[in-house]
This record gives sequence, C-alpha cells and structure tokens, in this order.
Amino acid sequence: MNAVFYMAWQYLRYYWIKTVVLVSSISVILFLPLGLQVIVQQGSAMLTERAESTPLLIGAKGSAVDLTLSAIYFKQPVLDPLPNREVFSVNQTGLALAIPLHMRFVAGDFRIVGTSLEYLQFRQVRLGQGRDFAILGECVLGATASKKLGLEPGDHILSSPAGAFDVAGSYPLKMKVVGILQDAGTLDDEAIFVDVKTSWVIAGLAHGHMDVTQPEAESGVMKREENNVVANASVLSYTEITPENINSFHFHGNPEDFPLDAIIVVPRDRKSGIVLRGRYEEGADPLQILVPRDIINELLETVFSVRDYIMMGSVGVGIATLATAFLVFMLSIRIRQREIQTIRKIGGSSRRLKAILACEILLVIGIGTIIAVGLTLLVSQFGMSLAGVIFG
Repeated sequence: MNAVFYMAWQYLRYYWIKTVVLVSSISVILFLPLGLQVIVQQGSAMLTERAESTPLLIGAKGSAVDLTLSAIYFKQPVLDPLPNREVFSVNQTGLALAIPLHMRFVAGDFRIVGTSLEYLQFRQVRLGQGRDFAILGECVLGATASKKLGLEPGDHILSSPAGAFDVAGSYPLKMKVVGILQDAGTLDDEAIFVDVKTSWVIAGLAHGHMDVTQPEAESGVMKREENNVVANASVLSYTEITPENINSFHFHGNPEDFPLDAIIVVPRDRKSGIVLRGRYEEGADPLQILVPRDIINELLETVFSVRDYIMMGSVGVGIATLATAFLVFMLSIRIRQREIQTIRKIGGSSRRLKAILACEILLVIGIGTIIAVGLTLLVSQFGMSLAGVIFG
C-alpha cells in the first residue's frame, strides 16, 4: 500500500500544475456552500440578537429598514430627524422609557452616538475603566474603538468635520475620554458614546465664546458701550469644552425642537407597548413606531432566499466541476498508456494500476476537502467580523 501511495504522490508532484488546479477547484466548490452557510448563520444571529433586545423604535416616517439599521447598528442615518420633544412625550405617558439617539457624526471610523446613560444600562454594557460621561464634551469609548484608536481615560479625541460643504454650523469638537467600556462582543464596542447635548454641540446648536470683557479678547471687540460689548467674527467658538469655558456654552432655540435620529422605546410591559404602538399608528403624526425584530426577520427572509439561490447555483457548478475533474482524470489515463504498459511489463498487475489511479483521485479530493474544511473553520472563527462587514 505504501508503494501505491508513493507512486500516486510522486505523479501528482511531478504534474503539480494540474494537481493545483484540480485541488483548488474542488476546495472552492466545497467551501462556497459551507462558508456561505456559516456567514449567513452567524450574521443572522448577530442581527436578530440585537433586534430582539430592542423592543420598539420611533423615527421619522420612511424606510423601516433604514431606521432599524441606523438605530440598532449605527449606520449613517438617512431619514429626516424627529424632534426631541418625542422623548418627553413618551416618558410622560408612563408607559415606557424613551432613550434618545443622535448619530450624525463620527470620529475617525467610529460613530459618535449621542444618547443618555440609560442606553448603556439598557444594553447592559459595563465600564472597564474610568467613569460615565457626565458633562458636555465628555465621551466613553467602546472596547474596540479604544483599542484601535489607542486611547485611554484622560486622552482626547476630535470629532470629524461634517463635510467640506457643511453650512449648518457644525465644527470639530475636542472631546475628553472619561471611560472605556468592557468588551461586550456587540456593535457597542465600535461606538463612541456622548451625552445627546454634546452631539448637539457638534451640530452647531450650542457654542461658547471668549469672554469679550477680558483684555485678551480686545482684538475681537468692535465697539464698547456702557453695558454692551459688540464683537466681530474673530471671536472664535471653542472647539474644546473645559471647566473654564463650560459656563459660556449655550444653546440656541428650544431644546424640545432639537433633532434626534431615533428613539429606543422600552415599554414597562407587553400591554404598555401595544398601547403605545396604537397611539402612533392611529395618529397623523409624521413619525413611525416599529418592532425591530419584525423588520430584521423580513430582511433575513430576503437574505435566506438569496442564499438558497446561491446554494442551488453552487450545486450546479459543483457537478460541472466534478464532471470536469473526472474528464481530466480519464484523459490523463489515456495519455498515460505508455506509462501503464511499462508498469505491466515490469510485473505490475491491473489491480495495482487501478489502485494507483484511485489513490491519485482520492489524494486530490482529500487535499481539496481538507482545504475547504480549513477555510470553513477560519470563517467560523472570524465569522462575526465578516458578518459585520457584509451586513454592516
């Protein structure tokens, strides 16, 4: 048997190009359905787990999928904002707890989530270092964001500009890192959490100025009167909130009208949730309330349908590949007639020849299968990150 294996292996080594092509074809055709199944399963588990833990969402009317993806998975919001007064309206009903979300800005590659401390309690994300945000300009980093940015409590991070053509008055804000969250294994690890008022500061809805009564601001003063000081544009807005200037920050307009991207609603019980849904569904308000679990299940039905079509296509391609490989082996046998005759002349039996040829086929299939299983295990190990890229 060792001689049969040796001769088969030496033949495959000598014709290594053909062997590589056959092994690659078999490994890919086996890996595609297996790897796809693993990615879809892990991706759907990640999506459904986060959606099922979120009872209700309120947002502007429009695409329910867009609202769900932005509110739960921190995608760039595309729907119109809703007024902050809805948070007070929901809380005043006594039926549920309303958690605001403002997610228009980023710092580096990480989403800045303006919310309240109730969000971290709701998601059961615990602090690993430092403390929770407490005042304007403070932020708490998710575990992954902290690791990739290389930041610790006491460091600072600058929010990214809203855009080159931003005319809304938003500007980068230098935020102080006061806490790092523990690794939760969720998308919260990749977010930067601030108080919703801090996100409004970034949006330009609040700002602070130099104290124009101080001598260092003299260059920015146009005119001084008895009880009035008129300043020019050189009096710059602060880009960092410190204990020295925090009292100068003030909001323009009514905070109840300030924008939010979504509101997470946590009802007291099932009945309270049904009552609250009825109030929004029956009214003429330009807002919608939805159950994220239902939206994600509909989305996954589409994903599973696509997966089934791909699996069917993979089966067809697999049959064609195996048929091609069989044809290659058959043609190889015909080409090797002189070699086969030589083996017979030196005493090789037909049984031994068949064993050598069968061993060659089994080696090719076996190596291809091992590679396919290895790739599948690799995807299984890192499937959550891959699913985050695909579904994120």
